[in-house]
Amino acid sequence: MSPYLRSGLMAAIAVLILDQASKLWLLFVFDIGRRGAVQVTPFFDLVLAWNTGISYGWFQTESAAGQAVLLAIKAVAVIILAIWMARSQTRVATIALGLIIGGAIGNAIDRFAYGAVVDFALFHVHIGEKDLNWYVFNLADTAIVAGVAALLYDSFIGAPAVKAP
Repeated sequence: MSPYLRSGLMAAIAVLILDQASKLWLLFVFDIGRRGAVQVTPFFDLVLAWNTGISYGWFQTESAAGQAVLLAIKAVAVIILAIWMARSQTRVATIALGLIIGGAIGNAIDRFAYGAVVDFALFHVHIGEKDLNWYVFNLADTAIVAGVAALLYDSFIGAPAVKAP
């Protein structure tokens, strides 16, 4: 059992709570669906996008069977990541896995509740005649990306003593 398991679990719970709270607030208090795009800064807008696929909108499916398959894949992935987290020997890797797990569960809750993932953050820049937009994403997506980046950091740069045979 990982000596840092509590840290990983706390990271997963924090991400899950913040992700779901932000989505519920945007949907039912701020009413982003009625408001449409809301400019927050010259480079950041709040918009409502329903993602029926997975990362970056890949494998879009609106069918109930397709959504069930995506939920099942996500459930298996979360179980595998949880086993990895329970066995992890570094604090960075354990917290990173917690971030990924919390984000995956947050997006899975959306898929189960709404049939799609609630995305709302849009970064963009206007250069000359072009508008350059990043993908619309949410806090769960941000946690997943941060978790993957931390895992890569831990794998390549992390404590050498932990990696020694």
